Amino acid sequence: MSVFMDLNLSFTADKKLLQSVVETAAHLGFSTVAINYVFEPTAKKKQDIPSPTPINELIDQLPVVQGRSRPIRVLNRLTIVMSDSSHFRPNAAEYRCFDLLAVQPTTDKLFHAACMTYDVDIICISVTEKLPFFFKRAPVNGAVDRGVVFEVSYSAAIRDSTMRRYTIANAVSLMDTCKGKNVILSSAAEKPLELRGPYDITNLGLLFGLSDGDAKEAVSSTCRSVVLHAETRRTASGIISTMRSCSESSCQQEAPPAAADSEAPAAKRAKHQLPDD
Repeated sequence: MSVFMDLNLSFTADKKLLQSVVETAAHLGFSTVAINYVFEPTAKKKQDIPSPTPINELIDQLPVVQGRSRPIRVLNRLTIVMSDSSHFRPNAAEYRCFDLLAVQPTTDKLFHAACMTYDVDIICISVTEKLPFFFKRAPVNGAVDRGVVFEVSYSAAIRDSTMRRYTIANAVSLMDTCKGKNVILSSAAEKPLELRGPYDITNLGLLFGLSDGDAKEAVSSTCRSVVLHAETRRTASGIISTMRSCSESSCQQEAPPAAADSEAPAAKRAKHQLPDD
């Protein structure tokens, strides 16, 4: 049985609405979702990168996934809308608070840099306007080789007929270049009614130019690859991962008391006397 994921649920300060969106996603069969915080810096003034709200503060109780006996998994994601190269700050400490890191470049130069050099997990394709650049095979193949995926969201196509044309046109242009490789389909839903089931999204992928197999992978195995890529990025290329097993005070309390003679140097410890013959 496939594990379906929607890695883009728009964050809202309305906790009741956000919980309703997550519950709807679980009811539709999504095992993992990501709450997306969009950061769009401006050139006029410096803005602080938003910090993710802990999941237990947003959602009182995680809903159980339809058809499974486990609760839904909720991740945090940051999407940076870039109009200048200075908007992406490599190794920024604020990025480490998020499980997934995405960028949405708005120029050809920034798209090339995101594909070839930026250490991110997802490159978002704008669906609300006509792209000001064309996709080129070299940077797209470079992103595929690095394990970076391209994301197309569909909720804008539900809201407005003009955006529907832009969504289909931009998606078809991307599929012609990447040949359906490393593509995920997500909702970017703001309300429960904007969510669709995994098999409906698969049919939508066929409209975008994906094959039947690639459309299914766009909501399942490719999304899982994104999560694994993010874990690798955050753990020194997957070589090492550290975690604190217990606090220093608790470790000291649990440590057994050492014997008095064991604290002394080995040369000064009392030797056991042998019995006389």
